[in-house]
Formats: sequence, C-alpha cells, structure tokens
Amino acid sequence: MFNKNIKLVLAGAVLGLAIWQFIEGNIGNGIMFILLSLIFIFLYFKNEMILLAFLRLRKQDFPGAKKWLDRIKNPEAALTQKQQGYYWYLHGLMVSQTNITQAEKFFKRAIKLGLAMDQDLAMAKLNLAGIAMTKRRKREATNLLAEAKKLDKHGMLKDQIKMMKQQMKKI
Repeated sequence: MFNKNIKLVLAGAVLGLAIWQFIEGNIGNGIMFILLSLIFIFLYFKNEMILLAFLRLRKQDFPGAKKWLDRIKNPEAALTQKQQGYYWYLHGLMVSQTNITQAEKFFKRAIKLGLAMDQDLAMAKLNLAGIAMTKRRKREATNLLAEAKKLDKHGMLKDQIKMMKQQMKKI
C-alpha cells in the first residue's frame, strides 16, 4: 500500500511520461500511460485495502476483512478523511460482535470524520442506537434512530429501525 501523496506523485509522473510519449509520436504508449495514471488517481480516492476489506465483509469473512484493514499501519497519513471514516466504520462493524464499548468509539469516530454515502451513515447511527439501547440510554438511542430514519432515503433499514423502536418500548 502506498501513501496517499505517493499515489499522486506516481500519477503525475506517469502522466508526464504519457505526454512525453505523445511528443515522441508513440500514441499507443501515451494512451496506455494515461490509463495507468487513472488507476493511481482512482486508488487515491478509493483505498485498495478498504475496497478489499469491503469485499471480505460482503462474504461475511470478518477475519479476512480485519487482515486487510490491519495492513493499513497509519490511517491518518495513508488515507484521506473520508477513507479514514470508512476505516473506523469497518473496524466498528467488526468489533461490534465482541466489544460494544470499543465499537461505539469507532462508530463515533467514523461519523465525526464523515462517510460519503447517507446509507452508510444511517447504518453507523443505527448501530450506535443499538449500543445506546443496550446501555440503557433511551433518549440518545431515540435521537440516533430518528437521524438514521432521515438518512435512510431508500428504506433499506426500515425493518431494522422498526424492530429497534419496538425493543425500546420494553426498556
């Protein structure tokens, strides 16, 4: 994994090489180098380790996802702000199975850093509401559920929100 700044330098260097190939008359090589530089630019905005961790989570392979996330040694230096949000969001999802106090810290950190998609933000807030509910903080859980419901524009979390509200009546 390369640092985010190294990815930009590599993209610039490969783009410069593409321009040189165009000047020399090697159009095919220039096009190939432009496409190669686009890969580095894509990986600047979408970190490859986080993408691989998401693929592992899609298969319900939590240890495999943790392995990919552990390869990111210094997230503050290697990732952009949104990528850091997803880094902590994924850590929160994995840790929520075993340690809800630590998962709560990870989810709050992810929300503070920001998540690109409203659906992911709604899921993080729904998880935080569940954690608050297990800790008997009903008011906080109610507020988080209301925020999650606002963010869930496509209704994908509708059933989970409804189930959480029913469980909160028991508290």
